[in-house]
Amino acid sequence: MGSEVGQLHLFFFPFMAHGHMIPTLDMANLFASRGVKATIITTPLNEPFIFLFFFLEKNSGIEIDIRILEFPAVEAGLPEGCENLDFITSDEKNLEMNIKFFTATTILKEPVEQLLQECRPDCLVADMFFPWATDAATKFGIPTLVFHGMIFFALCATECVRLYEPHKKVSSDSEPFIVPNLPGNIVLTRKQLPDFERENVGDDFSKLLKQCRESELRSYGVVFNSFYELEPTYADHYRKELGWKAWHIGSLSLCNRGIEDEALRGKNASIDEHECLKWLEAKKPNSVIYVCFGSLSNFSAAQL
Repeated sequence: MGSEVGQLHLFFFPFMAHGHMIPTLDMANLFASRGVKATIITTPLNEPFIFLFFFLEKNSGIEIDIRILEFPAVEAGLPEGCENLDFITSDEKNLEMNIKFFTATTILKEPVEQLLQECRPDCLVADMFFPWATDAATKFGIPTLVFHGMIFFALCATECVRLYEPHKKVSSDSEPFIVPNLPGNIVLTRKQLPDFERENVGDDFSKLLKQCRESELRSYGVVFNSFYELEPTYADHYRKELGWKAWHIGSLSLCNRGIEDEALRGKNASIDEHECLKWLEAKKPNSVIYVCFGSLSNFSAAQL
């Protein structure tokens, strides 16, 4: 391929949302620190965030290339400049906007193919929400690794529910059931499942998830932002029982050297960080549980 002799060249293609971009950029940083040539594919309005993300790394001798592709927002029916899913709120009325955003990413297939043909990297690491990327890379004989920000447990549970459909064997949304073939006797109810799983609807998002799964089957394998010691039972189950080719490469955030690196991460918080720290300092040690719903979720005061 087109890589320099003796040096691997990996393309990293993060989905345009901070919760997906940050671990992918950490992964690129990790590979680059070990002598791999790393190139990030992104869009014009996401490029400044990526540049800022790697600004400190230039002092350590780590070089990361960035290749820019125009994002077809207007072509997909989105407002001009809508190049990151964080720009769209999680309100139900904006579901149509989310679908348009995913549609816009599919239009990137041709320019991604042109870039792959030009640069011929040794591997493409693509976010799970780019199911078309596997076929784009295969066209040029380039293997694809699909990146999941989730842990093995979540994918094991999802796959076992999909395969055995235990939620269809209970009489109500509140009746508990054990997820078959999942270690740990995990108990769920139908109302705890996502709408597309519970109602077995064929909406655009459920179709996208089906395409994602089929793409993963065609890919070289899946990489997780997790580590074996955290969930050995589920890492083994995912690979040996469910038959998926996968690697755990986390926790990716550990590649950051200190607070200065982390200060540049993510989008602006909706609360004052000093007020948050003041509240935490007032609590007893080991008395606070941190729960993260992702960067895309926005909750009303009533929900909280």
